[in-house]
Amino acid sequence: MAKIVNSWNDWDPLKRVIVGRCDNSMIPPEEPATSEKVPVDSEMRGMWGLRPLRTVERGNECLENLVKAVEERGVVVDRPTPLQWNQAIGTPDFRNDSMMTCMPPRDILLTVGNEIMASANSFRCRYFEYLAYWPLMKQYFDEDPAFLTDRSYKHNYYDEKITLEERLVRTANKDFVTTEVEPMWDAADLMRMGKDIFIQHGLTTNRAAMDWFQRYYPEYRVHAVNFPGDPYPIHIDATFVPLRPGLIINNPHRPLPEPQRAIFEANDWQIVEAAQPAHTEPPALCYSSVWLSMNCLVLDPKTVIVEASEVYQQEQMDKLGMNVIPVDLRDAYPFGGGLHCSTADVYREGECLDYFPNRVKDCTLIHPEMWED
Repeated sequence: MAKIVNSWNDWDPLKRVIVGRCDNSMIPPEEPATSEKVPVDSEMRGMWGLRPLRTVERGNECLENLVKAVEERGVVVDRPTPLQWNQAIGTPDFRNDSMMTCMPPRDILLTVGNEIMASANSFRCRYFEYLAYWPLMKQYFDEDPAFLTDRSYKHNYYDEKITLEERLVRTANKDFVTTEVEPMWDAADLMRMGKDIFIQHGLTTNRAAMDWFQRYYPEYRVHAVNFPGDPYPIHIDATFVPLRPGLIINNPHRPLPEPQRAIFEANDWQIVEAAQPAHTEPPALCYSSVWLSMNCLVLDPKTVIVEASEVYQQEQMDKLGMNVIPVDLRDAYPFGGGLHCSTADVYREGECLDYFPNRVKDCTLIHPEMWED
């Protein structure tokens, strides 16, 4: 039986991937998590209901552009099975009037080696989103004897609403409206780098989750990073994006703080400011910022897919020595994000390597005492 699942980072040669779908997508009703994510001045605040059919069809056209681009380069593409996302859901702890989408599998699925784990999302509307991927998990389980899958904690503990000014202060102090009652995490907050896992602490992942990951993976070094310039810190892949060993692009509005750079500098990693976005506003009905410009999909250490309209980011990638493949995905952004968001790794060639062998005093480590000589 063939090995189907294997991925340790975001840059090894990609051979199999899940690409999402926009079918039946909803703008979910307001709840504690969505209330904190949507900017106070966003037109999205207070909206709820089925997304317009024409936008769904156009979003799916864009996703087909991505499917075609990766398949032409020999990558096997799997797709989720959409649910009727307009169904009301409930648990003993809460009730929600609808679900959301299965466009961004990167938020839901985390691949570490031969395991794919379903995240413990902060959004109540996403509580059952993993079900869209379970037919694929069953297929992988049947066909790959080494494959493991697991569902993490499920919870929905959120704190009070706060003003924008309070939010900026609390972000700088790593004090978020996410409580620490149980582990809470979105898969898109994790950056897998071989024997090291870097996790963004913000509105969708809490400190308890980082501690849980260190316990679950005691052989890997788990790090906490944060970006004080972002008042809505959600998902690391439009802020801090590795392209290949030794090279990361960083959102210039959300720089990694100097104390947290020590481990990168000690191991000769170059952190480069990402190019400015080509757009000044996101598409209509989109939660995300214009910085989806840097939300790219790396196919191998020399090849990257970039949104077709993001000409400045394409130019920068070219100067950084990457072969650039432009793909038109912008009209799918409103359904959950960009090129990286809309995919989830299944198989990348390669093994678990140590990209940070030079150990220094590192304030990002969750449990530094585990790594003291």
